[in-house]
Amino acid sequence: MISSAPVTGSIRTMRSVWPVLGQTPAHSGGPDTAQGAGSRLNMAAKMLTGAALAAAVLVFWFNWDYLESSRLSLKATAWGHAFLLFGECLLALKLGYLLWLLLLVRRYRPVPACADAELPVCTVVVPAYNEGRQILESLRSLARSEYPSAKLEIIAVDDGSRDDTWHWMCAARRELGERIVTLQLPRNQGKRRALYEGFMRGTGAVMVSVDSDSVVEPAALRRLVGPLVRDPRVGGVAGNVRVLNVHGGPIPRMLNVCFTFTFEFMRAAQSRVNTVLCQPGALAAYRRDVLLKVLPGWLVQTFMGRPANIGEDRALTNLILRDGYHVLFQSDAVAYTQVPTRYGELCRMLIRWARSSIREDISMTGFAFRRFRRTPVSGTRVILTAQWLVTLAIPFMLAGILAGLWWRWDAFLITVLGGMLIWSTVPGIFYLLRYRSHEAVWIYAFAAFAFVGLSWISPFSLVTIHRSGWLTRQTTSGGKAGTAEFRPALLASGSGSDRGTLAA
Repeated sequence: MISSAPVTGSIRTMRSVWPVLGQTPAHSGGPDTAQGAGSRLNMAAKMLTGAALAAAVLVFWFNWDYLESSRLSLKATAWGHAFLLFGECLLALKLGYLLWLLLLVRRYRPVPACADAELPVCTVVVPAYNEGRQILESLRSLARSEYPSAKLEIIAVDDGSRDDTWHWMCAARRELGERIVTLQLPRNQGKRRALYEGFMRGTGAVMVSVDSDSVVEPAALRRLVGPLVRDPRVGGVAGNVRVLNVHGGPIPRMLNVCFTFTFEFMRAAQSRVNTVLCQPGALAAYRRDVLLKVLPGWLVQTFMGRPANIGEDRALTNLILRDGYHVLFQSDAVAYTQVPTRYGELCRMLIRWARSSIREDISMTGFAFRRFRRTPVSGTRVILTAQWLVTLAIPFMLAGILAGLWWRWDAFLITVLGGMLIWSTVPGIFYLLRYRSHEAVWIYAFAAFAFVGLSWISPFSLVTIHRSGWLTRQTTSGGKAGTAEFRPALLASGSGSDRGTLAA
């Protein structure tokens, strides 16, 4: 059993940068104690907001007559009137949902970290396929953890890599010693199988997954397990994921701002209703007894009669929620992960994410609207309904884009430009206030980039939801992890002198 006793040691408190989150990120360099810095930050936020809104006002002001005549012309037709009404309703719902999320985030606080005596034995599983030298850096970051070494077990699983990943795992074992357990599967069977092998061999009361292309902060594991220690109703905890290769080009810099909003805003809000939808593979913790109950079904999960070898993190989270447990977010448990630097890689990653999201929304609908846990579930249903509204709006929005470009492309693009300036300001201000960085302006570049280059991904993913290809995996040294066709049959581990002794 994991102890739920209160903290006896001193916990470092963090000054609030912004009451929306209530804590300074552990990786942001700490709170700025100078009063002038706070004033400059507020001024920068106001300037960014003002500039974006002023630009939007000018766009609409100088084109108002034309836009109004276009609206009246559109409203004169039955389909046009229906389209406008649909858009206005969708906008109202989106504004209401955003306000609700903001109210939740303002009340969010991470669970305090635990003293050494309270920490349970923790098993960290790191699956890897064709990851090359990066696996060494990942394992080094775990070995540098502030978690007591006597309570920490690290299992690295090579999923039949065809590059030098196994060589670097063995190098990590020689460098870091017995704290690293290495396991090599005889052939590539997919990330689920690799995770399953590691979980089944782990002995910890808490199981943690870390992606092989990620590194964790020294305090991440200690902070990550806090909610599991404090509350027996918590079955899983999502870590906070940031971009590791942020200087790798414009795409990582744009994603860095987007990740901040996705994790530190959206997941913080979801955490307040005990329903984080996805525990990211880059950093997630699970209560052992809860995990072991759902692993068999998770391993052989199918969709439309085919093995479901994508979306393993969202699927596992769904199963934990279905069994009545809470899933929370720890904003101060931070991991940094590699993201795509090229357009094609980004598209393939987003397609995989979109397909798995829709699949798991379908699965979640099967239990979310019944009494699946004793604690309140209304927040869960609101979040899931919002997910479905976005999904169901995809074909209508695609039709609207095509019709708008064909009908009056100039009025349509003017409206889109103004809308992008307004909506992008929300995550832009959030990032600026959170990290005091001018990098916030990348959100505007991403808005334009997403509209021009990524708008097709959601409808494409919707019509190809039956496909389960991993898409982003390569077979060259240092490439992203890959998968062959998923096979649920249990395979015995291979042999090797550097493999290490697995825990009983």
